[in-house]
This record gives sequence, structure tokens and C-alpha cells, in this order.
Amino acid sequence: MTGKLYGLGIGPGDPDLITVKALKALQNCPVLAYPALEGGDSLARSIIEPHLNSPKTEVTINIPMTVAREPAQAAYDIAAEELSTYLDAGQDVAVLCEGDPFFYGSFMYLFGRLTEKYEIEVIPGVSSLTACAGALQMPLSARNDILTVLPAPLDPATLKDRIEEAQSIAIMKIGRHFEKVRDLIEEMGLLDKASYIERASMANQRIMPLQDVPKDAAPYFSMILIHKRGQAWI
Repeated sequence: MTGKLYGLGIGPGDPDLITVKALKALQNCPVLAYPALEGGDSLARSIIEPHLNSPKTEVTINIPMTVAREPAQAAYDIAAEELSTYLDAGQDVAVLCEGDPFFYGSFMYLFGRLTEKYEIEVIPGVSSLTACAGALQMPLSARNDILTVLPAPLDPATLKDRIEEAQSIAIMKIGRHFEKVRDLIEEMGLLDKASYIERASMANQRIMPLQDVPKDAAPYFSMILIHKRGQAWI
């Protein structure tokens, strides 16, 4: 009998934001896998470290630091093969995913490779989107608002079109695209409706006025929330 694969949403960074269900699966699985940037530490593992109650077999999924798609896909191919050896041996495997596994989550790439062969349970997690809204004390949307989630790497024309169509906007994956995004928000006259946060729920969380963020200082784990009424409840 093969083992079961768990995709664990472990939340946005605060160890206390893991769900009870994900915590139980984490502590019960003998094999633990997690992504890490090639040559670096794993943020996902650091999040759950306070909850590790027994030794486990650990598998690091090394993700190349490149914007090209092919090297990362090759890394998931290798990881899927390695995890298959444990599953075929009857061992359950927990794969950590920051935030939620199916909201821009890395686990989806393993899911796509393994779902036809193994039993998989996806355990949802607190997403970065809701963590940012909570930390900013900024409700995302109300009534018939259209909430639009946009990745910052999109070209300015596409970003502008999508922002114009929505009442509430979340812009993710900012990093090196910050200056482009901020300039667009200012051009659209929405600077006073925008809120900036980085590393939501983590110990080094930071909230700043958008206009005060240095152009080269926004990390990948940063987000801009905009509501065109200023507040969703208005």
C-alpha cells in the first residue's frame, strides 16, 4: 500500500497561523519535504520548526534562482521522483507550502506530477493576501466589489486595464517591479488609496506609506492593497 501525500498550507510566516489540521498532518508524517532556494535556507521549514515534535526524514527541494521556467520545472521533476520512493514504500509525506498550496503555491507543481498515481490531500492555509489585509486592518472587499489579484511582473498596460476594471486590488510579487507599479498607481491617481506591507505576519513585518518605500527596497514578499473607495465599508 502506498503512502499518502499531504500538501500543507503553513501560512504566511507566523508559526501560530498554521491550522490545527495542518499541524496534525505535519506531526504525524514521517517524511517532510520543503522548497528552498538553491544554496539557501528554507523559509517554509523555518516557519514550522517550533512545531517539530520528533525526528523526520527531510527532503529539500532545491529551486534554482532564475526567472526562466525550465530549471524550476526540472527541479520539481526530480523532487517528484524522490518523493515517489517514500510513497511507494508506504510512508506518508508532508510537503510544506508557504501560504496556501493552491494560491500561487509551489505545491501545485508536485500535485500535477503525482496526482494520478497517489492519494493526495491538500490542506488549505492562511494566504499572504488575507494576512496582509489583517495586518493592514484593511478589509479587501464588500457587497458587489470586484477583487482583483495581480502579479507585479505583468506589463504596465495590462496592470492598468485590470486595475481600472476592479474596485479592490491586491498586487503581489513586487520585488524588482516596485518602481514600475508605484509609478502606475501614482499615474492613475490612486496613491492615497494604496497601502504597502512587506513580510506580513513575520517578525520583520513592515508597513509604510507607499510613497516612502525606496525604489530598490521592496522584497518579493511584499504587497500593495488598493480600495478605490478608500475603505471597503464606505
